[in-house]
Amino acid sequence: MDLKQHIRTYENFPIDGILFYDVGSLTTDANVWAETVKQMADYIRTLDVDFILGIDARGFLLSAPLSIELGIGFSMVRKKGKLPGDLESYSYDLEYGSDTVEIQKDVIKKGSRVVIVDDLLATGGTMAAASELVERVGGEVVSCAFIMELDGLGGRDKVARPCHALMQFTA
Repeated sequence: MDLKQHIRTYENFPIDGILFYDVGSLTTDANVWAETVKQMADYIRTLDVDFILGIDARGFLLSAPLSIELGIGFSMVRKKGKLPGDLESYSYDLEYGSDTVEIQKDVIKKGSRVVIVDDLLATGGTMAAASELVERVGGEVVSCAFIMELDGLGGRDKVARPCHALMQFTA
């Protein structure tokens, strides 16, 4: 199945001049969503990973069914203030301002091979931050996996770890 055929686009969203590719359109048809999960699971099976980490918030949508499909656990990278417990935090710069993401320190066992999942790779800042968090708590980032990637924004360079996207679009 060509998943690109199921991506809706919206002109001038969220601001003028932007063509928005809506990954959420994949979830509206159960067969298309099942195929999305299958294609990502097929890729992750080649990696020999122990754990999935999903990025807030659309990364959660894919990480949960992948965890069940692959029989491995998953947890979440959240924006600051959204998780309880002993946390590892990482702050990074955005185009205008900064952001902080966090994980619970005890969810990734030392030496675990981790794939980090998100819906979209654009500039790579959030994925680079999530990768840093995994390594700070003793995990190894085996791959960063995305439903789609916007080429031309330098995301892969910023992430500086192996990346895989089910589909690419030009930014």
